[in-house]
Amino acid sequence: MSKQPPHQSEQPDYQYQSGMTRRDSLKLLAALAASSMLPLLSGCEKAPDKTATPAVAAKTGEHWPDLQLTPITGKGYGKDPNLIIPPKSPWPLTMTAAQLTLLAIVADILIPRDGQVPSASEVNVPAVVNEWISAPYERQQRDRPIILATLAWLDDEASMRYQAPFAKLTPPQRLSIIDDIAYNNAQTPQQFKRIASAFSHLRGLVVAAFFATPEGTKDIGYIGNVPIAGDYPGPTPEAYAHLDKVLAELGLSEFAYKA
Repeated sequence: MSKQPPHQSEQPDYQYQSGMTRRDSLKLLAALAASSMLPLLSGCEKAPDKTATPAVAAKTGEHWPDLQLTPITGKGYGKDPNLIIPPKSPWPLTMTAAQLTLLAIVADILIPRDGQVPSASEVNVPAVVNEWISAPYERQQRDRPIILATLAWLDDEASMRYQAPFAKLTPPQRLSIIDDIAYNNAQTPQQFKRIASAFSHLRGLVVAAFFATPEGTKDIGYIGNVPIAGDYPGPTPEAYAHLDKVLAELGLSEFAYKA
């Protein structure tokens, strides 16, 4: 079996370039907001602790970026949005080219190419996440400082360990950092507790964004929103048998299939 060549995001000179229009990223933003995976993966994560004092940080060896974020001033869709033809640029995007490249690298570590299934960056997950944290809504704005602080922490940690930004590290060096913050559990050193929680939040958003794309839904075998050619064949015998069983358990069999 031939070894699959490394993806572009593994190269030190890689620069992420989105192939997605704002119209498409807005559509995926709507799909992501409606995704059942989002509350499961990121909404239920405990938000990173924002109360750690400098004394606590000094004791544990923790570092945390002090971000000065520009407030989001763009307006949302309003109470009666046109979801068929959404506005092209309803709000300015947040992330810089460097942040998008860093996010693409991390996203491809989380969801690499697997055979014919594309990686996260190949389906423009960074552009979707950028759209998400730039949107002027409460949930998205709660996520914005967490995601941006996580990216800044990765660069800070890379500089301290390897004297280079995260994007310039070799794949093994990148993984050495990711492995330390991949999970927040009893084995996680205290200095990585807060970033592990934030990274878990980032991971949930990346995964949910991937599965909101057409390629992601195809990968999990979702076949909804596909028209059936010809007459509707109706439920299978197995489906009828299951329905009959449930109706019987509920005492509703006599009302079944009544017009």
